[in-house]
Amino acid sequence: MLRQWLIAAASCIALLTAIPASHAAEPLHLVLATATPGGGFPAYGAALAAAIREVDPDLTLELRASKGSTENLILLREGHVDLGLVQGEYAYEALSGQGTPPAVTVVAPVYAAPGLFVVPADSPARSIDDLRGRPVALGTRSSGLTAMGRTVLRGSGIDPERDIRPILLDHAGDGPAMVRAGQAAALFGGGTGWPGFRAMAEGPGGARFLGPSATAIPAILAASPSLRRITVPPGTFPGQAEAIETVGSWSFVLGKPGLDPASVTRLVAAIDKAKPALARRLAHERPSDPRDLAAAVPASWLHPATASFLRGE
Repeated sequence: MLRQWLIAAASCIALLTAIPASHAAEPLHLVLATATPGGGFPAYGAALAAAIREVDPDLTLELRASKGSTENLILLREGHVDLGLVQGEYAYEALSGQGTPPAVTVVAPVYAAPGLFVVPADSPARSIDDLRGRPVALGTRSSGLTAMGRTVLRGSGIDPERDIRPILLDHAGDGPAMVRAGQAAALFGGGTGWPGFRAMAEGPGGARFLGPSATAIPAILAASPSLRRITVPPGTFPGQAEAIETVGSWSFVLGKPGLDPASVTRLVAAIDKAKPALARRLAHERPSDPRDLAAAVPASWLHPATASFLRGE
């Protein structure tokens, strides 16, 4: 009789302790705008959604394809999506130009993306200056990487509309095939794991990467407060024997105006916990760490829940 009573009591305790856990795992569904197929944002969004599922199965990120950073800012401001991936130059411009709340805010970092031009390994181009007069795929019309490419060219003394023949892509994934086919002499992109770079470097014949000259880098940084000096270590890409000095910027997960603080708290905690899972899926990128935001953006740009996380609250 005593044994039966103990079993019944243990069952009741198990049921009671399960109630808070069930409550804590209430379903949360957030819509994340990415970009066109074949680019870095869709790859990152897919990896982030899968990594978060590992640590919080009831938190769902619904990925929505878009034209890229500029459209994502519009979708956020109009409340059509909860979250959007926005490249650094566009993010800095949007965040610094906002008036009083409600406004879009920074929820989490994506990763720091070094900007580079990639050419076939047997290309005669040895510097950015060698691209003068040549067709160059700068990216899609709404991509923040395209804006970064134009900034790099201007800082290198090259007019991106007149001194090269700029090609704007319908889809980010079209670039490598155009370079391989000889339709473009080079492709601009950003991020050591960027799909276009990997497709070129790991494809037939290999590839070489071009960064701005040592004298151009200070002019580029002076022209854009969102950019940072970045060193790409040797061996980052197949056949890359030497370090490449360049510039780049952080991209961010931005939140729509008035995004629920409880949702952001849960999302940021999940991103932090999911860093190992995200690193497995993005082997060539540094895992996103919310703590990187402390040095990447002013505190006033952060979502209040993200700011609380960084303060350890």
